[in-house]
Amino acid sequence: MSSSSMNAVPILKLSVLALSLLHISSAYADSTTVKAHLPTTDDEPHIQLPEIVVYATAADKRSSTNALGTAATLDQKFINSKQVASSDTATILTKIPGLNVQSAGGISNLPVMRGLADNRLRILVDGVDSIASCPNSMNSPLSYIAPSAIEKTTVYAGVTPVSVGGNSIGGTIVVETAEPMFSTDSDILTSGEIGTFYRSNGDAYGANLSTTAANDQLSLTYKGSFAQADNYKAGGDFKFYTETGNAGKTLAKDEVGSTAYESKNQSVDVAYKNGNHLLQGTYLWQNVPKELYPNQRMDMLDNQLDRINLRYKSELNWGQLEAQAYHEDVDHYMNFGEDKQFLYGNAKGMPMYTSSETIGANLKGIIDLTNQSTLNIGAEYQDYTLDDTWAASGDGMMSPNDFQNINNGQRQRIGIYGEWEKDISPDWSTQLGARYENVRTSADEVHGYQIDGQNNMTNQLRDSANFNASDRRTTDNNFDITALARYNIDSQKNLALGLSHKERTPSLYERYTWSTWKMAAIMNNTVGDGNGYFGDPNLRPEKSNTLSATLDWRGADDSWGVKATPYYSKIDDYVDAVQWNPMANTAASTQTANQYNVLHYTNQDAEIYGIDISANRELATNAWGYWNMVGSLSYTKGKNKDSGSDLYNIMPFNGSVA
Repeated sequence: MSSSSMNAVPILKLSVLALSLLHISSAYADSTTVKAHLPTTDDEPHIQLPEIVVYATAADKRSSTNALGTAATLDQKFINSKQVASSDTATILTKIPGLNVQSAGGISNLPVMRGLADNRLRILVDGVDSIASCPNSMNSPLSYIAPSAIEKTTVYAGVTPVSVGGNSIGGTIVVETAEPMFSTDSDILTSGEIGTFYRSNGDAYGANLSTTAANDQLSLTYKGSFAQADNYKAGGDFKFYTETGNAGKTLAKDEVGSTAYESKNQSVDVAYKNGNHLLQGTYLWQNVPKELYPNQRMDMLDNQLDRINLRYKSELNWGQLEAQAYHEDVDHYMNFGEDKQFLYGNAKGMPMYTSSETIGANLKGIIDLTNQSTLNIGAEYQDYTLDDTWAASGDGMMSPNDFQNINNGQRQRIGIYGEWEKDISPDWSTQLGARYENVRTSADEVHGYQIDGQNNMTNQLRDSANFNASDRRTTDNNFDITALARYNIDSQKNLALGLSHKERTPSLYERYTWSTWKMAAIMNNTVGDGNGYFGDPNLRPEKSNTLSATLDWRGADDSWGVKATPYYSKIDDYVDAVQWNPMANTAASTQTANQYNVLHYTNQDAEIYGIDISANRELATNAWGYWNMVGSLSYTKGKNKDSGSDLYNIMPFNGSVA
C-alpha cells in the first residue's frame, strides 16, 4: 500500500490479506555450507540464522564508504517482509529513523531525509544516477526498481562520504541488486524464485519471478514483476458527495480517488567471470501504463524506461578496480486520469510529454595502502538531456501551438574525488574526503501555446520573450568535503562525529521553467501542494555545512541497543520560493493565504536541525520465533532565515514502536 494510503487509513481499519512469498530454488552443482548472519540494521539486532547454502559469486566487494558505521542498511530479508504492506520502495525505507516520504503515487513516493528531498538527495541504483524527468517528479528514481529486485539498500543521511555523494546536500540512497551467481565448477547451476502478494484494500496484487542459469564463468538471470491496485478505501466516509470531475464517474464516500496504479518491470542480466575479473551487462525495462495522483492536477498515464548498464569489477594486487557505463531513455506522458475532469470545452485534456536521455560513466579504484588504511579515488561523468512539451489541445488557451515547458534542457556533470580511511588505533577510525564537480546547465529558447496576439491573461509572449533574452547557460564549480571520526568508548559504546560541506546545482526545472501563467505554473509542482512554480536561470548552487554526532550504545550480549544522532545544517542559497504577482511580474507585495498561488524559485538562506533516536530490545526466542521490540523518535526543524518562515514539507515530531 502506498504511503499516502497508510497516512489516510487508520491501521485498525485496514483490511489486509497477504500471501507470503513463495521461494523455490534448485541447484545442480557442488556447493559449500556456511554460517550466515542477518546484517545489523538500525532497527533490528544481530541474530544468527540456520545454516544455509551459498554459491560462489564474484569477489567480495571492498568498501570504504560505510561512513564508519553511521550508515543504515536494510537487507533483502527485511525488504521482502515489507512487500505485503507496500509496493513502493521509498515507503519501505521509512523504517530508518529520520527517513520519511513525501506522498505521491502508489509506487513513486519521494524519500525525505532530515527535511531534504527529491533533487537534494542522490539516489544510486546499481551505480546508475537517475533523475526524475517530470515537472511533478512522478517518475522518481526509486520508482524504477521493484522491492522484490533489491538485495541491499544503504542510506547515508547528512554527512555522506564523498565517494557516494555529489550534487546533493541531504544524503544518498544506494540500492543494489544481487551479485551474479556462478557455480563452483563447469556444471550448470539453476535457481529461481517466485513471489506474490494481495491486499484487499484497493484490491492490490502483484507477483515477481527471477530465474538464473549459470556455470563457473557465465551467468544469465531474468527478473520480472508487476503490481497493480485500484483506488484504496479510507477508514470511513471522509466526504459527503460521490461525484467526480469526470462526468458520469462516481466514487464511494470512503474511496480515495486517483490512487490506482499499474507497474511492470523486466530485466535481463548477463555476467562473465574469469578469475578475479567480472564483466556484467544489464538491460532494464519498465512500463507504468497508469499511476494516478491524488495530490497533483495531472496523472501519469504512461511512462517507459529503457536502461543499459555495463559494469566491470576486478580484484588486483593493490586493491579493487571498478568501471561502469550506462545509458537511459525515459518517455513520460501525463494527462487527466479517470477520476478527474478530462474535457474542457473542446479541449481533450492537457497532454504533456517529457522525454530524457542520460549517458553516464564511472571509474573507481579502492587502494589498500596498509592493513589499516585505504584510499578510494574515482571519476564520474553524466550527460542529461530533457525535453518537456505540452501538446496543443482544443482551440482555446491551449492552442494553436505546442507549449515548450523546457526545450533541449541539458545538464553535464564531471566529477573527481578522493577519500582516505584509516584506523589510527584500535579505538579510533577516521575518514577524510574531497570531491570537485563541474556542472554545466543550459536550455534553448521556448514559446507557449500562443506565439502572437498576446493574451494578457496568460502573459505567454512576455514571459517567453524575457526567458529567451536571458543568459541560459551556467557553469558551476561545486565542492564536497567530508570528515568523519569514530571512537570506541568501550566494548558497548562508540561515538561518531561528522562534518561536511556540500554543494548542489539547481535542477533544470528549478532553473528553466519560465511561465508565470497560473494554469501553466501549477503543472510545474514537485511538492504536490496545488500551487504553481516557475524557475530562474540565475539560481545559484546550494551550499550546506553540516555537523552531526552519533552515540551507539549496546548491551554486552547485544540484547538491547540505543542510537542517537543530533545534527545541524546551515544552508546558504537554499532554493525556496516566494509568492509572485504574475501581472506585474514581480514579487507579491502582500502574501495571499487560503488559495493557490504562483511562486518563484529564489535563493535564500536556511538552517535545519534535529535528532534521530532508535532503540531495540530482545524479548524472547522460543519455538514460536524471535521476539523483539524496536522503536524510533525523530524531530526535524527547518527555518528560512530570510523570511523567518518554516521550511516546507518537513515531517513533524514523530515516533514508532513495533
